Amino acid sequence: MKTPQVKLSGFTTKVTVLIAARNEEERIHLTIEDILAQDYPKHLMEIIIADDHSTDRTSQIISSYADRGVKLLQLKEDKPLNSYKKKAIAEAINLSTGDLMVATDADCRMDTKWLSTVVGYFEMHNPVMISSPVSYFEEKSLFERMQTLEFYTLIATGAAFIGNNRASTCNGANLAYRKDVFYEVGGFKGIDDLASGDDELLLQKVAVFYPGRIGFLKLYDAVVFTHAKPNLQEFLHQRRRWASKSVKYKDKKVVALVVGLWLFNVSVFTNLLLGIFYPVFLALSVSQLVLMALLELILLWPVTTFFKRRKLLQLIVISIPLYVMYFVYIGLIGNKGKYLWKGRMVR
Repeated sequence: MKTPQVKLSGFTTKVTVLIAARNEEERIHLTIEDILAQDYPKHLMEIIIADDHSTDRTSQIISSYADRGVKLLQLKEDKPLNSYKKKAIAEAINLSTGDLMVATDADCRMDTKWLSTVVGYFEMHNPVMISSPVSYFEEKSLFERMQTLEFYTLIATGAAFIGNNRASTCNGANLAYRKDVFYEVGGFKGIDDLASGDDELLLQKVAVFYPGRIGFLKLYDAVVFTHAKPNLQEFLHQRRRWASKSVKYKDKKVVALVVGLWLFNVSVFTNLLLGIFYPVFLALSVSQLVLMALLELILLWPVTTFFKRRKLLQLIVISIPLYVMYFVYIGLIGNKGKYLWKGRMVR
C-alpha cells in the first residue's frame, strides 16, 4: 500500500472527536491532554466524551476539562443494554456539531499531528470513512510484546482488505467517518444486538453503500497507541469479544477466509497431537509451522518497519505455536454465550 498524500494546512472541516469511556480514571486524563494538544484549528474541533455508567472518578476527571471545551455526556439507561458502547457513541453523535466524526478510546495516546493528518487525508481524498493505524506500546512483558506482533497482523490484514476494496476489519480506537454517512447507513441499527462491533460492523455497513470510498491512512503521524492486555485472562476475553462480531459478517468470501484459516490451524494442532505417537504427523506439523512463520515474516516485515518495531520479528519463532492453540480455542468459543467486558456480562 502506497503512502498517501495529505493536506497540511487550510483546513475547513468541523471535527468531533468521540470517546466512549467506562471506568478509565487511570489514563483518561492522558488521552484528553493529547487531544487538547492537537495542532488542528481549535475553532474547527469539538471533543465529546460519553461516560458509560462509570463507577470510578472517570466522569469527574472529564468534567474538570469543561473549561477547555471538553463536553461530558453521561449515559443514563434505566434498563440493561447489551451494546452500551454503541449507545454511548450514537448519543454522542446526536449531540455533535461536527461533519467528521473521529473516534478513539479513553486509554489511547496520539501525536500532536494525529487529527490534522486524518483530516488532511479526508479533505484531499474525499473518503466517507477512514481507518487509521493502531499500535500497542509500553509493553512490560514478553507476553505483551507477543500481543503487539499479533496485533500488527490484524492491522495489516485490515489495511490490505481496504486497499483491495473489500473493507472488512478496522479498529475503533482510530476510526473516522462522515456524520451524514453514519445516519445514511442507519447508524448501529441491525448490529446493536452485539456488545462489540462499533468499528468493524459499521465499516461493513458503510462498505455496502460506498464501495471504494473507504481509505486506510498509512502515515505514522496518524497512529494511535494503546496497551496490550496484562494477563492471559483479559487477553482471551478481548479476543473472544472480537470473535463475536464474525456472526454478523456479510461478505461471504471474508467469512470463508476466516473459516479456512481456522481449519488450517486446527490441522496444525491436530498434527501436533498425533505427532506424539506418529513421527510422520510431527514432521507435517513442523512443516506447517515453518510455512506459517515464513508467511508471517513476509507480512510483518513492512508492517514492523512502518511502526519502527522490527525487533519484534524475533518473536515469531515462539509466537506461532502459541498462536495456533489460542486461535483454535477462540474459534471454538468466540460465538458462544456471554463474556466479561468492562465489568459487565454481555454477548
